[in-house]
Amino acid sequence: MRLLSKTYWHGTQIRFRDPVEDVTGISVALDAADGTRLRGVYWTSDNNPRPKVAVIAAHPRGDFSEHHAFPAFLKAGYACMGANMRNVNNDSDCQHEKLVVDIAAYMQWLKENGVEKIILLGNSGGGSLFSFYQSQAKAAPDDRIKFTPGGRPTGLNKMALIPGDAIIYMAAHTGQGLIINEVIDPSVVDEHDPLKTNPEFDMYDPENGFKPAPEWVKYSPEFIEKFRKAQLARVQRLDAVAHDWINLSKDAAKIHGSEGFEDLPAEIQRRVMEREAFEPVMVIYRTMANLHYADNTLDPSPRPYGSLISPRPDLMNFQRFGFARVMTPHGWLSTWSGLSSNASIPKTGPSITEPAVVIQAGKDLDVFPETHSKLTFNTIQSADKEYWDIPEALHYFEPDEGDNGNETLNRVMERLVAWVRERFPI
Repeated sequence: MRLLSKTYWHGTQIRFRDPVEDVTGISVALDAADGTRLRGVYWTSDNNPRPKVAVIAAHPRGDFSEHHAFPAFLKAGYACMGANMRNVNNDSDCQHEKLVVDIAAYMQWLKENGVEKIILLGNSGGGSLFSFYQSQAKAAPDDRIKFTPGGRPTGLNKMALIPGDAIIYMAAHTGQGLIINEVIDPSVVDEHDPLKTNPEFDMYDPENGFKPAPEWVKYSPEFIEKFRKAQLARVQRLDAVAHDWINLSKDAAKIHGSEGFEDLPAEIQRRVMEREAFEPVMVIYRTMANLHYADNTLDPSPRPYGSLISPRPDLMNFQRFGFARVMTPHGWLSTWSGLSSNASIPKTGPSITEPAVVIQAGKDLDVFPETHSKLTFNTIQSADKEYWDIPEALHYFEPDEGDNGNETLNRVMERLVAWVRERFPI
């Protein structure tokens, strides 16, 4: 049984899709302010080897070193930085406050290498990431977030954060945590036994209106309301589990650092230090339950049935592969909890006043027009902002069935390069 969609995030779509001649890509290795080693790729056109304007693309876990938007920018003479984060290909301990530190290192490197204007390309999860960065970069140091949702100091008040000069939201959702709020299965009864289900909250139960995929469903308003409340209740329970694990270690650390610890019996000392050192992981099952996957009346768009990951979300919901499957407590709270994460457009969007364009891919299976793109557009405070709806586009702007090559991507990029050139001429 094939459940994984061929278009899902497996790296094959995040690459140059057209041949690009006369460009140079150099590997950039640099240290973030906390000492973490980062590696990206800096691309320039041989016809403009010292550009004054650069586009930077980043994602919390994806490898954007060869982003498919870069060739069009390079042909136009702009530099492109594929800025990989510390959590590339594995976000189990991804803490967005640390990613702010990573972006800051790339921004500093670009400035030191002659770039005067930097455009933030926020594709998919990069949109909420860059909005979070920009909100922190523009805030006075003392007003920056001082602690992660898990209680760790961020040190952002002591760092040099260079704001970007414009931001592009390209098929960007409003935040990874808000995605989880939409996709987490509220019918899970026991986090340790993911097959136990409460049918009252099961969107895939025919008693609640579900029909065999790929037949579209129309859920009742009553079911929708209780389903969404139950989703948030499950996220809240997982938040409580995360805080309990974190507090267990904190309490042990207090005992370890207290007077008289050395007088305790050796066995107790050992147990306390084990609890302090213990790093648990949370396994979050069944995160493939978005009502939008089966009911296209909730946020209408030209999208087909199913999710970005699978055309059979009802079954993919039980697979190992999925959003936020294995997380540390700190990673869960900072990145995937829609109740705790700081990296969400509703929180950070009001800080965005720079030129901005929001691009909705009409056939996107996980980023929807009202839920994500229009909410982003209406939340950001840019006086110069545009909303583009591309009805024929998929999430990665890859060729759809019947397309001729990269026509959709090329049309979008021609328009986007013109938008950038109007504001930031070479």
